[in-house]
Amino acid sequence: MGSSGGSGRKLAADRRNTRPAKAPKSQARTTSARKAAPAKRKSGNILVRFVAGTVALFWRIIWGVTWRLGATIAMLLFVATGYFYMTMPPLGDLMDARSRGSVTMTDASGNVFAWRGETFGGIITADTVSPHLRNAIIATEDRRFYSHLGVSPRGIAGAIRSNMQSGRSAFSGAGGSTITQQVAKLLCIGVPFDPDEWSSEAEYESDCRRGTIWRKIKELPYAFALEAKFSKDEILTIYMNRAFLGSGSRGFEAAAQRYFGRSANEVGPAEGAMLAGLLVAPSTFAPTRNLARAQARANVVVGLMQEQGYLTPYEVAEARSYPATLSSSAETQRGISFADWLMQSGPSFLTRNTTEDVMMRTTFDARIQTAAEDAVAHIFDNRVREGSEAEVAVVVMSADGAVRGMVGGRSASVGGFNRATQAMRQTGSAFKPFLYAAALENGFEPFDIVEDAPLTITTPGSGPWSPRNYDNQFHGFVTLTEALARSLNTPAVRVSEAMGRARVREVANQFGLHSDLAEGPALALGASESSLLEMTAAYAGILNGGNAVRPYGIEELRLLQEATPLFEARGGIGDRVISERSAQVLTWMMTRVVAEGTGQRARLDGRQVAAKTGTTQAARDAWFIGFTADYVTGVWMGYDDNSPLQGVTGGGLPAEIWRETMVRVHEGVPPRPLPMLEPERPVLEAPQSAPAQGQQPFTERGNTNSLEETIRGVLGSIFGGN
Repeated sequence: MGSSGGSGRKLAADRRNTRPAKAPKSQARTTSARKAAPAKRKSGNILVRFVAGTVALFWRIIWGVTWRLGATIAMLLFVATGYFYMTMPPLGDLMDARSRGSVTMTDASGNVFAWRGETFGGIITADTVSPHLRNAIIATEDRRFYSHLGVSPRGIAGAIRSNMQSGRSAFSGAGGSTITQQVAKLLCIGVPFDPDEWSSEAEYESDCRRGTIWRKIKELPYAFALEAKFSKDEILTIYMNRAFLGSGSRGFEAAAQRYFGRSANEVGPAEGAMLAGLLVAPSTFAPTRNLARAQARANVVVGLMQEQGYLTPYEVAEARSYPATLSSSAETQRGISFADWLMQSGPSFLTRNTTEDVMMRTTFDARIQTAAEDAVAHIFDNRVREGSEAEVAVVVMSADGAVRGMVGGRSASVGGFNRATQAMRQTGSAFKPFLYAAALENGFEPFDIVEDAPLTITTPGSGPWSPRNYDNQFHGFVTLTEALARSLNTPAVRVSEAMGRARVREVANQFGLHSDLAEGPALALGASESSLLEMTAAYAGILNGGNAVRPYGIEELRLLQEATPLFEARGGIGDRVISERSAQVLTWMMTRVVAEGTGQRARLDGRQVAAKTGTTQAARDAWFIGFTADYVTGVWMGYDDNSPLQGVTGGGLPAEIWRETMVRVHEGVPPRPLPMLEPERPVLEAPQSAPAQGQQPFTERGNTNSLEETIRGVLGSIFGGN
């Protein structure tokens, strides 16, 4: 039968096998080529493939070098850390780094008044120190101290950014150092002080503080070794004991004692903030140098402590309302010249070159020192023209040579020029008491007559020399007492020449004037040089009855923590130079200088005074030295460049400074008579004939001209001259 439909639809059976039939080989190749076409298009860009390959190569090189370099650095860091760890000394050996010791000076009452060298106050620890001080240190120096491993990458990055923003190089200026790194620097990365390599500890420490890149690299393993060896509190303990905090203070205990007179374990928030503020620049912010600046810096530290939660609002308000102030001993700064003198005159192995901490009990009297300083200030404020550069020195001592006070200049500074001990100046007429001491010891008497008239002496090699008086006048016949009181020059030279210059030099030397004394006739007029300290001690020899005096200021030296003294002084009185009678008569003669002579401005109400003025040629030096029964005081005035003073003599401003000093020194001291002997005034007839050779003429002034002519003839045969 045929089909009946008209649609023509084909019938197909269901597909049972979905596997495709194998294509012909040509078709397969065409299909594969078609599928591979996209890959062929990607690899066909040669430039892209080259760049990609180059980047991949460099990355593999950089990565390979980086991890190998990192591994090498880590290995080296590990080895270096291990080396520092193994060679690091125990904690106790790291507290006090000083190879030289310190000297602490106390006055006659036992109160500390001066420090020299670097003072180490003693070991303090992080767990015993005042928490306010510990917190101030952390807040100021390293707020993340207890969380890092010795190095703070964040701090280093911040320091580099700050340095570059300030126009400095990356490693100049702020260092971003942690406290651990600062300890590494304080320990000089384990390098000990070697005197053969560094001339001083200051140079050694300066070299240790240099911020070179290599040194900062070496700090890293040392800091890690510190962290591995010690706890955080132990590292902080090292830091607190080794840090330099100005004014010779090494460690916070010494600084607290130096500035506040109390232990670092006892300081409050204000004091702790001031001490921590010193770390950034100890010399700049030291309160003894500028208290206001130190207080301003402490205020910044208080703010940091507040930000980090170490202080309550009440404590912040109290610290800012009542900032730290200096203790009375730190504030006064008395006795700078006195302390410098002791450091130079004391045994060097216990002063200048000591390797131990030394305690020195001295003869210093703070009340007397204040009296001398106030007297100088009073005279210069009221009697000296403003802007004057004239200098002054004052020495006050007891009759046995114990120095009680010393002014070395108008503006004393530690280590500065001390005019009381270092300035060698011509003494002028202040030398004359030793001339008359020799005369009294050689048979002269206070009322012996000598002529004040023109005199010319010819010295071989020097030619003729003629002494003149300050007033350019001659006064005829005078007694030795009048000649001394009025400081007449010609009579002094006549006495010296009659007695012999050698004897004058001998007596002066024995009294302690050890400099080279003049050989010529000007010896009698003080042409030789001496220091004020030597001159004052020589006058003390007259007061104590004619014995030589060695000026001294040290009563006892001992090592810190030791009870047995290494050195003790029992006084400065030495051998006898002149008899007690001669000393007492000379003392009476010197009272006439103040009573009726050139030193009248130095009179003290109700108190006996013996003294002598001195003015050198062209008034380059002006002296006044004198004593009461209790104290000997010497005053010198002049210019450092030796230029002449204007209108100043020894009986002027120096005498006034002397009087102002002694008025203050004797407050509360009952008056005592001087140990003197007033000789009887002889009443003799005019000699009928010339006395035998060597016999001294006696007479009273005011006799007839014929008597004066007779005396002139007699004295001419004794003293010589015109």
